[in-house]
Amino acid sequence: MPYATKSDLPSSVRDHLPPHAQDIYLQAFNHAWEEYQNPEKRRQDSSQEETAHKVAWAAVKKQYTKQDDTWVPRSNS
Repeated sequence: MPYATKSDLPSSVRDHLPPHAQDIYLQAFNHAWEEYQNPEKRRQDSSQEETAHKVAWAAVKKQYTKQDDTWVPRSNS
């Protein structure tokens, strides 16, 4: 189930990620949802939704890191 807007994202995403990170999550999830429709493209027995969430979190973690309880942009150094 792709997400139409950030307000459709799970509360674990909406309530913890800053707006830009939510944009990243939304775009990555929706792309992965399409990319991994075929079960043969997924690892092990992961569902399409589980795979899309994993991809989305990985995309966020490329640009953000968690410091204490806050997600902050990674430094470019």
